[in-house]
Amino acid sequence: MDFISLIFSWLNDQLLKMDWLFNLIKWLTEDVLGLSIQDKVGGSLHFFIYDTIKIFILLSVLIFAISYIQSYFPPERTKKLLGGIKGVRGNILGALLGTITPFCSCSSIPIFIGFTSAGLPVGITFSFLISSPLVDLASLLLLMSFFGPKIAIAYVIVGLVLAVIGGTIIDKLKMDEYIEGYVKEIEDVDAEIEEMTRKERITYAKEQVVEIFHRVWLYVLIGVGIGALIHNWIPQSFIETAIGSGNPFSVLIATVVGIPMYADIFGTLPIAEALFGKGVGIGTVLAFMMAVTALSLPSMIMLSKVVKRKLLVLFVVIVAIGIVIIGYSFNAFSFLLI
Repeated sequence: MDFISLIFSWLNDQLLKMDWLFNLIKWLTEDVLGLSIQDKVGGSLHFFIYDTIKIFILLSVLIFAISYIQSYFPPERTKKLLGGIKGVRGNILGALLGTITPFCSCSSIPIFIGFTSAGLPVGITFSFLISSPLVDLASLLLLMSFFGPKIAIAYVIVGLVLAVIGGTIIDKLKMDEYIEGYVKEIEDVDAEIEEMTRKERITYAKEQVVEIFHRVWLYVLIGVGIGALIHNWIPQSFIETAIGSGNPFSVLIATVVGIPMYADIFGTLPIAEALFGKGVGIGTVLAFMMAVTALSLPSMIMLSKVVKRKLLVLFVVIVAIGIVIIGYSFNAFSFLLI
């Protein structure tokens, strides 16, 4: 048993946390450039290079693997899977399918439109819309890399629960009439599902890596830059006063600050890592991440073109309340996860 634990520990350290990369960049920073990583400049440089390379490696590997899996679930097949299921079971399936779809809320909205035009219940489509940017498979592995398996698994579970509950509430309130009319009028072409060959799936996965890489690289660099700034230049006393455990409004502040931003899991993780390193509660950190990925202002603007104001406000309120509850719960029970 100890041997198995040792193997898993080694895999976590070397493949997810990439200790080898940390030590390599440390050697480059200290021995080659002559900058101590304990100092602000050296520490910032080490943080920026290490996190950027680490995220880009994980990004490429994860997108390839997830896109390969996703090739088995084109929108037409997904619509068929969801079409015959209603109620909470449908919400659960919609939330689970959201874990193998695009990595930001904006790219999930076109699929949401397709599902709605196909006549799927509005509650199921919203369960999908909540879970898609929030708890994709990439977030599980990336969170394991930064915060460990307990926090990563707990994050995914509560994210799925939020997606199911949110979709169920919207379904029970009969909000179908608040979908913009043109969405329902879009002709749903029931295209024949063509099976892809293994070579085609690999090609598709490679293309997705390139496409998503081009879409997120700038946000990753910005996120890592902000993370390096927080990690090495902003005093811990200031962070603790603003959103530390001593501030009872820390989760609320983190949620409100996160909403106007636009990024995905790859761009927010370096910031979350830096905040966590400064002693910010894990619930506050996760609330910030969730707000950025699920309720970013650009995605809300896009969604406002698809649903009417009452449904949009209801969606934001449900998700925001859920995020705040999750944040305070993680802070309260962090001793079980860290």
